[in-house]
Amino acid sequence: MAVDPDFLEHVQDLFSGMGPLRMGRMFSGAAIYADEDAMFAMVSASGQIYMKSDDSTEAAYLAAGSEFFTYERKEGSREVRSLMTLPESALDDPEEALHWAGLSLPPAQAAAAEKRRAKARKQARATR
Repeated sequence: MAVDPDFLEHVQDLFSGMGPLRMGRMFSGAAIYADEDAMFAMVSASGQIYMKSDDSTEAAYLAAGSEFFTYERKEGSREVRSLMTLPESALDDPEEALHWAGLSLPPAQAAAAEKRRAKARKQARATR
């Protein structure tokens, strides 16, 4: 199931205050990037918005009623603790959505930097 294009447009409008955004595929949904390669949000195929999270942001998301991203596998459900639902109150409130996006950007930037470092290490090993 693909993400509804109208909903993706709404999400882009919701986060337009973040500056230029890039969309990409992720699972059956869409990843939303800021700062070139920092994936700060994801839209699932079912139309749920998930925000990047880490130990520094998890408590704030949980206090707002957010839940972890989960998906089904043959072995059962898998919980992805680095993605949490955008609080419902922010779904139609660009100002609040930007608050959560701002909270999610540092973990997204840290994850992107780690990904770049891992890629560089792999390339360095391959050239030895």
